[in-house]
Amino acid sequence: MSWLYDVQSVSVVEKIWITVGFSGQFLFSMRFLYQWFKSEQVKRSVVPEAFWYFSFMGGVILLTYAIHRHDMVFIVGQASGLLIYIRNIWLIWGEKRRQAKALAKALAGMTSCP
Repeated sequence: MSWLYDVQSVSVVEKIWITVGFSGQFLFSMRFLYQWFKSEQVKRSVVPEAFWYFSFMGGVILLTYAIHRHDMVFIVGQASGLLIYIRNIWLIWGEKRRQAKALAKALAGMTSCP
């Protein structure tokens, strides 16, 4: 298998970078497994909040690895994905803020009743 790395000829620094790359790929892959698991639990397709966090964390690590490799295709792909992940996380946080305000307002209304 000449297309695989010859482990003996790879520097320690490059082995660290390979580990970083595989770590990012692992996190990125976990999003699919987690989404599948959650969908099976409720017997319908769902996209749980953690999907976006796995996507973001894996995407950041893979982008870092892509920059190290100087791979423009990989860089553009991961960077554009990060925009989508960040936007979805922002929307989730906004919804949580709105729900917290509504709850606080409801609770404040309950305490002001005689």
